[in-house]
Amino acid sequence: MTSVASVAVPAPGLARDLRAVKIVVQRDLIRTLQDRTRFVAALVQPLLFLFVLGSGLSSLTAASTGSLDLRTFMFPGILATSTLFTAIFSAISIVWDREFGFLREMLVAPVRRSSIIIGKALGGATVATVQGVLVLALAPLVHVPLSVGLALTLLAEVFLLSLTLTALGLAIVARIRQVQTVMGLMQVLLLPLSFLSGALYPLSNLPGWLSITVRLNPLTYAVHPVRTAVFDRLDVSDAVRARLDPPITWNGWVVPIWLQLLLVASIGALLLAVAVRQFQKVE
Repeated sequence: MTSVASVAVPAPGLARDLRAVKIVVQRDLIRTLQDRTRFVAALVQPLLFLFVLGSGLSSLTAASTGSLDLRTFMFPGILATSTLFTAIFSAISIVWDREFGFLREMLVAPVRRSSIIIGKALGGATVATVQGVLVLALAPLVHVPLSVGLALTLLAEVFLLSLTLTALGLAIVARIRQVQTVMGLMQVLLLPLSFLSGALYPLSNLPGWLSITVRLNPLTYAVHPVRTAVFDRLDVSDAVRARLDPPITWNGWVVPIWLQLLLVASIGALLLAVAVRQFQKVE
């Protein structure tokens, strides 16, 4: 008589789900660290914006920036938006996993699907934040007085933004099966988010329609805290600060930084919940 081997399935529980989250995060980190070309390519855009565009436009903006280097003004916005493509494209890897069958293997694992999605979100946010560290290393070259406190503040804000962006990507790609479709969709989505966030220009004296659009863009409320954290360490006059780093207002009411960050976190949590719900329907 042929004996039948028994298969033991771990009992459901929080510890098992946390282990699944950890494994998914580790997988994303390993895949990224093995692709060193990706990190080098990710620095190309920040370098072009800071040292080519920033240097080229300095002569045109000297009257507005005063003694402040234009590249110093641009640095916080470039730091924030440098994670945009990395975070979103980390979510796109779900589509690759679906095409090659790996996603099905993950979905049939004896863990909650929410743990897989949370792991993907944390993995994408971690990878994007690591890229942010590389951009942050450029700070002394553009006269940003980098310190441990400032670095930790900026990285925390960048991680929150990256988590929200990865959640956005996951919510979008949950039901998409072709990489070509999602790549085109992301290009259409990312450029408006980036250019309408105030990352490359101050929020003061904008045309009415643009001012409203910028305030409706959730990315604005992640870029502005990053810029404010940098300007708090700069020695600039009140007039220059008012032009280059004005507060965000809603009908005349100044939106505090903590509320901006809470808004970004809330949007991220909502998008993550949408992504989890979408993946519950994936077969």
